[in-house]
Amino acid sequence: MRADLLSLCPPPEHVPEVVARLIAAEHLDPPVPRPVRDPLDGVLRVILSQQNTNAVAQRQWEALTFTYPRWEAALLDGPEGIEATLKAAGGGLARVKAAYLHGILAHLEETRGELSLRFLRELPDDEARAALEALPGVGLKTASLVLLFDLIRPALPVDGNIERTLKRLEFVPPNWSAERTERWFDRVVPREWTLRAALHVAGVRHGRHTCLPRNPRCPACPLLDLCPSAPLLSPEAAAGTAGRPVCSGG
Repeated sequence: MRADLLSLCPPPEHVPEVVARLIAAEHLDPPVPRPVRDPLDGVLRVILSQQNTNAVAQRQWEALTFTYPRWEAALLDGPEGIEATLKAAGGGLARVKAAYLHGILAHLEETRGELSLRFLRELPDDEARAALEALPGVGLKTASLVLLFDLIRPALPVDGNIERTLKRLEFVPPNWSAERTERWFDRVVPREWTLRAALHVAGVRHGRHTCLPRNPRCPACPLLDLCPSAPLLSPEAAAGTAGRPVCSGG
């Protein structure tokens, strides 16, 4: 299937230039691996971050770890107890997230006999991903985030900010799903952990600060001359753009 995606939408020659410009524009220090910890913490934190601000997700995480010093206590408390803890910390979707968190803990207790994902460190990338995506509430992007930042594997998560940038650059068709876009991008960017970690952070920042969903700041964009969407999104930027071939893959 991956090869088919590249056949449908061959990567433009200027992809490496886009990657380099994004990273350079954000003035990022070279990424370093996080301190070793149980990847289970990473999974639970990513779920809390979904449709939450960083501040709210952090507040919920602190409430959870204070209430449940060990995850066995959360498992015993059940989804209702976890939901109450999340609600007290603020943020939306408390019931849904509590169900996912409890479901993950219950799944690990049933299948592994322990509340830990440390065993993933011993698995090849594909097997580690499959084990992550078997957890309740964990899809492609969540698994990719945990693989990249907690397991130090060269995954390439594509969040909404990166997806929006790729589609405005017309690297992929506008009707492609986020998962299809991520699988395409994973085949295009070199499988180097340092590069991919920096690109993910830079891409998220670019989408939050420059390539905004509404009123993007095209004149200040480091990709202005490479972006065929800029004249439509920001007429004052039209003079600085150049046309590029559009991917029409199905």
